[in-house]
Amino acid sequence: MLGILVILIVLGLLIALAYRGISLLVLAPALATVAVLATMDGPLLASYTQVFMGAAGGFITLYFPVFLLGAIFGKLMEDSGSAEVLAGGIIERLGSQRAILAVVLSCAVMTYGGVSLFVVAFAVFPIAASLFRKANLPKRLIPATIALGAFTFTMTALPGTPAIQNAIPMPFFGTSPFAAPGLGLITAAVMLGFGLAWLGWRSRKLVHADYGEHADAAFAPDRDLRERSAGEGFDLMELTVLQPPVARPGLFIAVLPLVMVIAINLLFTFVLIPRMDTSFLALPLYGETSIDQVRGIWSVVAALVLSVLVLVALNFRRLKGLKTSLDSGANASLLPIFNTASLVGFGAVIASLAAFLLIRDAVTGLGGDNPLISLAIAVNILAGMTGSASGGMSIALSTLGETYMQMAAAQGISPDLLHRVTAVATGGLDTLPHNGAVITLLAICGLSHRQAYGDLAMVAMVGPFVSLIVLIVLGSVFGSF
Repeated sequence: MLGILVILIVLGLLIALAYRGISLLVLAPALATVAVLATMDGPLLASYTQVFMGAAGGFITLYFPVFLLGAIFGKLMEDSGSAEVLAGGIIERLGSQRAILAVVLSCAVMTYGGVSLFVVAFAVFPIAASLFRKANLPKRLIPATIALGAFTFTMTALPGTPAIQNAIPMPFFGTSPFAAPGLGLITAAVMLGFGLAWLGWRSRKLVHADYGEHADAAFAPDRDLRERSAGEGFDLMELTVLQPPVARPGLFIAVLPLVMVIAINLLFTFVLIPRMDTSFLALPLYGETSIDQVRGIWSVVAALVLSVLVLVALNFRRLKGLKTSLDSGANASLLPIFNTASLVGFGAVIASLAAFLLIRDAVTGLGGDNPLISLAIAVNILAGMTGSASGGMSIALSTLGETYMQMAAAQGISPDLLHRVTAVATGGLDTLPHNGAVITLLAICGLSHRQAYGDLAMVAMVGPFVSLIVLIVLGSVFGSF
């Protein structure tokens, strides 16, 4: 019991202190150390160097190219004026009153096309900043708007989505990415509708509030920008948005690099890489891995590199300070990836404690005889504890996946329904304040938890909870369709 209490206290401290703005680079290893010391479960130094740093280093090794190239791509989109042109084009076609919808749809198209949500956040933020400024909307809603398009229905509900959350259940249940397509579409519609309704209500409330929480106050250039950057969480990326290049590209040139990211990613994922001879990956020199483990990274890296080259070639004369843009983009990638890696290391240390096994076994036994409810609760709690949707899902399925299959077979429940419930359930408590994607998104937007987390939680946690209930009810009544 002491070990469980320690884990819960440490997790609560991580959430509370991260919410108050304490750096995760200090917070995550410090609290992981406290957990090991308090439980006396394992050697302290080895837990840090071998477990914490091993997991954090592994994350950086795997994802640093994505963070780096994504940040550079977003910065070049901004400095070339492409973000401003896209913002103007979207506003012109949808109207300023639909700026939130425009950002959500932009994120949804990219993530459903297989683009990493981290890349989407880097690429879309400059566009969202321009849209919100022109539409007179509060900046604090930008993270929630991006999260709705990138972290919710395209990640877990839409049939066929290439997100890892939709791929992990397949080997456990023998399903495909298109499991329960009808239920997936309904669930996605509930998430999208709930999120848009909330953001619409909040934007109207904030714009009309007396305390000036609107776009003119948030973006107007008549205030000291550097003071606002330090005092209100506005990052230097926004300064460029306020001073767009004189010679802007045409709409086709502005949108082409974004389209290329999606198209090249799909081309490498489904056409080029499957035709390659990748047997060499089984050699010790290349990590004794398989193409399934690296296909996604290879595709994204190739797509971003080629898209960055095209973006620079098309806008070379507009990028007056190309070196500065590259340096700024590279520097902007460092804090987000190290914050996220620190959380990965924290989760690895907590998962290594003996008490965590008791928590895992307890939560996976909740829900009674209904495998849908039990699975949803287990995945949600484990995702919240680890701060990872894929992590919580993997733990639940690796320990009790076969049991859930047997329970479902005995009750005539389709494996496709299990798949969809599992995927959607990952999109709930994983969005707690210590989640790596949440930390990264807020860092990219230059906002704190206090400023923006409440709205983000409503669209990325409460909305998915509501849709999960709808999914379980419909699936229990009508089965998988």
